[in-house]
Amino acid sequence: MSTTPETQGRGPERRLSDDGQTNLTGKILIAMPGMADPRFERSVVLICAHTDEGAMGLVLNRTLPEIDFGDLLEQLGIESDGTARRIEVRFGGPVEPGRGFVLHNVPEYGDDPEGRLRIGRTLAMTTTRDILEELAHGHGPASAVLALGYAGWGPGQLEAEMLQNGWLTGDGAEDLIFGAAHTDKWQIALRAQGIDPSLLSAAAGRA
Repeated sequence: MSTTPETQGRGPERRLSDDGQTNLTGKILIAMPGMADPRFERSVVLICAHTDEGAMGLVLNRTLPEIDFGDLLEQLGIESDGTARRIEVRFGGPVEPGRGFVLHNVPEYGDDPEGRLRIGRTLAMTTTRDILEELAHGHGPASAVLALGYAGWGPGQLEAEMLQNGWLTGDGAEDLIFGAAHTDKWQIALRAQGIDPSLLSAAAGRA
């Protein structure tokens, strides 16, 4: 786990460009029926970084039930004293599926150590081994999930997909990020934007 080039040293306040385009860091993407990539069908993605060089995000509603956190710690050579936290392992996206990203809550104020990318006032992503060692010994942040892989977009790619009706944007919420009801997250995210998922699905079926 090491900091990716896309996210190192960049905070959520940086704008996408100088022409007034919106920075989507901290927002969620909700896959629409027009989503062309089947890997993201009905997915909800948290945008962790969005700059003029592209965007990086983590899928919030896909699990990897075949991967156990304890087994993963063992593979990484991290010893646990039996107090390891029960951390869910998720599919973060199709890019670099062997890399781990811990999404977790943080105090609203304070400095961020190397390897931590603050996404919002109380949310961050950490890519260093230290946080896994803390979780392995029952410590670390109160809320945390581990994602393997990530979703990535090159310059202008995400904006193009949005123009093609592939994604709807919205505000993130802790129940979407840390909640376990993955089968309902897509519908919950849509309803939070005032959209009835059943009407949306029916419209897509008639297209």
